[in-house]
Amino acid sequence: MSRAVLSIGSNLGDRLAQLQAVLDRLRAAGAAVVAVSPVYQTKPWGGVEQDDFLNAVVVAESSLDPLGWLRLGQESERAAGRERRRRWGPRTLDVDIVDVDGETLDEPELTLPHPRAHERAFVLVPWLDADPEAALPGHGALAGLVAGLPAAERDGVRRRDDLTLAVPA
Repeated sequence: MSRAVLSIGSNLGDRLAQLQAVLDRLRAAGAAVVAVSPVYQTKPWGGVEQDDFLNAVVVAESSLDPLGWLRLGQESERAAGRERRRRWGPRTLDVDIVDVDGETLDEPELTLPHPRAHERAFVLVPWLDADPEAALPGHGALAGLVAGLPAAERDGVRRRDDLTLAVPA
């Protein structure tokens, strides 16, 4: 059994439905959803002009290995019609594998932990909500990482209590 932390986001189409589809796909693939953060509205990252994202973090367990988690995330993106036209550009769905059991992995397809997660409030803030005791391997406790982010980075992440994701039974 492995435990994965997935950062999910969308800024095209029905953003909330795209996020919900990830949870539904996890359930259909036999994964157990352990925790889901609240939904956040976030400013785009990477300097490309585009609409705000909806983001969340999902903690899930399955018999998948890290590359299996990656394939499941990519299947979710394909099902959402994701097109990779521009790095950090708009997308129907983005599924990033942030951590799998604290493993360190440096493969052409996947680096764990996610190499830029420690810089991104749109990952750290929702993850902290989903798992307040969590730590990012190699970087430390999430609470300290969030506190250490520049104010402008933290201010670009706004909790949307009017939007919720349903954990499939």
